[in-house]
Amino acid sequence: MELRPMELAHMAAALTIESASFNTPWTPGMFAEELAQDDRVWLVAIDAGELLGYGGIMLAPDGAHVMNIAVAASARRQGTARALMMALAREAAGRGARRMTLEVRATNTAALELYRGLGFDSLGVRPGYYDDTGEDAVIMWADVARLTAIAAAREGIDVILAIETSCDETAASVMRGGSETLSSVVATQVDFHARFGGVVPEIASRKHTEAIVGVVDEALEQAGLGFGDLDAVAVTYGPGLIGALVVGVAYAKGLSLATGLPLVGVNHLEGHIFANRLADPELTTPLIALVVSGGHTSLIHVPEWGEYHTLGSTLDDAAGEAFDKVAKLLGLGYPGGPAISRLAEQGDPAAIPFPRAMLHSGDYDFSLSGLKTAVLTYVRHEQAAGREIDIPNLAASFQAAVIDVQVAKAVRAAEEYGVRDFCLGGGVAANTALREALRVALAARGVRLSVPPFSLCTDNAAMIASAAHFRLRNGGFLGLDAEATASLPLG
Repeated sequence: MELRPMELAHMAAALTIESASFNTPWTPGMFAEELAQDDRVWLVAIDAGELLGYGGIMLAPDGAHVMNIAVAASARRQGTARALMMALAREAAGRGARRMTLEVRATNTAALELYRGLGFDSLGVRPGYYDDTGEDAVIMWADVARLTAIAAAREGIDVILAIETSCDETAASVMRGGSETLSSVVATQVDFHARFGGVVPEIASRKHTEAIVGVVDEALEQAGLGFGDLDAVAVTYGPGLIGALVVGVAYAKGLSLATGLPLVGVNHLEGHIFANRLADPELTTPLIALVVSGGHTSLIHVPEWGEYHTLGSTLDDAAGEAFDKVAKLLGLGYPGGPAISRLAEQGDPAAIPFPRAMLHSGDYDFSLSGLKTAVLTYVRHEQAAGREIDIPNLAASFQAAVIDVQVAKAVRAAEEYGVRDFCLGGGVAANTALREALRVALAARGVRLSVPPFSLCTDNAAMIASAAHFRLRNGGFLGLDAEATASLPLG
């Protein structure tokens, strides 16, 4: 299908569509008058020489108004009207329009659904607007920048700047089409928090404030782009540390307001799921996702992209948090996950019979506080007895107790929901023992495991950009009045 400027030669075919579409169709004179005016833009959609549809806008100082749009019955529900509207939005943007308006019959549910799907909102009603029936007209409007961003996303050519500040990494990434990473910059705060044995929220917020401008500038510089090359700004707005989230959200809002770029909000957990899609283009839904990090341990059913059902989550400590606390107890430093993982490679996972909490609970929830207490009790008991603790054995036994429960519930979820794809995300997804245990257990049941590279396991903005591309395609925007949410639910 080709979109081109409408000419008088298209008149006859357009009039046929017009008469079949409206009770009071436009006349040849009305079309001719429209085409002759300088403040009008009219386009036609043509395929194999056949005119499928047409549409036109009137340009005004404050925006563009849709004068008419119609599609032949044989070409409806095939994306023709959508393509015409998106092309008209681009034309409007090129002429400086910042908003588009239109009227549609209140009873025309198909058209209302189309326009809302494109990013139009209802502004009000004009009573008795249509003379032929006396019907009301719904007045709709849309931000032109949003319309053009959606169009770019659906064509796979959108360029998004994403920002991530949910915990202790300040990250920014520029991505094209949801999969081509043009830059990915991460400024970590690990060294600042290591002396305290864990993340200190107030310090995290301050460090984000210090780093965010430089990180965003570097991401744009690496991509070789400026703000004028972007289609949207995306940001993680929850869940996470509220002070840390506020820094990223406030900065992204400022960019959106200053540049006129639409703002897209992304759930941090969805970002971790999309890290798998970014790394594995063959990953398809339905699938089960296990997100394990310092703040989250969640098992999620994903029937299709954008639809999430949390099957279970931790009732107390997250997996990464438990690793960090046990590492601190053993004097291994922060972050504790990598240290325990390295030591576990030298130990016997069956050396100490730590409990497998909630292994047979019958649900998909997790609990690690009891295991953490069991490790503490064991250490104190051994110290009181004057025995030297075999740290590698303890690390291996603790790690096995965590992994066994996660693998068992992951396998049961995959079987119950009949999925053939399973993905692992979050910082703890970098744990090689967990990866291998899941791979073996799932493969035995014909389920394929997808795991992102280590660089996409820890917090990063590339995964946020990939998720934002999906949100943008479907018109998922964040208003400037939106707030960061520490416990933002997924779904």
